[in-house]
Amino acid sequence: MRKRRRRYIYMTIPAIVLLLAFILLPLINAVNISFYRWNGYSQSRHWKGIENYTKLFRDKLFWRSLANTLIYGFGSTLIQNIGGLMAAIFLNKKFKGRNALRTILYMPIMISPFIMGQIMYYFVQYQGGVFNELLSMFHIKSIYWMKSGFSSTIMVTLINSWQYMGLCMIIYLAGLQNIPMMYREAARLDGAGKFAEFKHIVLPLLIPSITTAVVTNLIGGLKLYDVIVALSGGGPNRQSMSLSYYIQLLYFNDEKAGYASAIGIVTFFVIMVITLPINAWLRKREVEY
Repeated sequence: MRKRRRRYIYMTIPAIVLLLAFILLPLINAVNISFYRWNGYSQSRHWKGIENYTKLFRDKLFWRSLANTLIYGFGSTLIQNIGGLMAAIFLNKKFKGRNALRTILYMPIMISPFIMGQIMYYFVQYQGGVFNELLSMFHIKSIYWMKSGFSSTIMVTLINSWQYMGLCMIIYLAGLQNIPMMYREAARLDGAGKFAEFKHIVLPLLIPSITTAVVTNLIGGLKLYDVIVALSGGGPNRQSMSLSYYIQLLYFNDEKAGYASAIGIVTFFVIMVITLPINAWLRKREVEY
């Protein structure tokens, strides 16, 4: 047993090295840079202490980006999980063409988020956009879908949710097919209706799948970047930026590497503070069967 355990430990060394090289070391370097004023290119850096962090409290764009990030995270998670669960319940039934429908719903994930944003741009643009062309067929006035920062944020959230809903569907399909039929049959014999069966049998046994889907979608939504770049460019007037996109603009466009690193560290802790308690709360509600 000791030799086997030692062998298992040796097998984890490459993964540990990769984690140290690509996650821990860059994180430590980012923390170090966040205490300096630096343009990201020159050899000289000026020590600023916690000034980059105190500056956050006065930065309106930071708070707007934080609010947008929370909308992207929680909004996308809610829509993706509700839509994915409904699709999984429907596609878990036996009917002709269900495999084709599963493939169609899953296909958007296969497209790069940046490419998806580019495609959807031609749907939501004011002049010649697909959505407005459809509205004109019914003599409805064209809508400026990306008119304000809030409307742009909502459109990005909806498009991101639609693209990744298929991932939730696959997770929930796996969970539904892993539930033993004897529990559901016993509930039906006891006179339980479909809603009661779902509430008291299916939903509790589906908690492991819910945990995976919610945490995965929440992390993805909180660090959303690609779709925003392609669809809204953070506009209008940088009002639909996420924290990830704001970091990129500060570092490469505004050449404020120290301040960008400070926001990056804050973003890391925001994601951790949100996802860890939710993951723990859901884990406690998992049941064994």
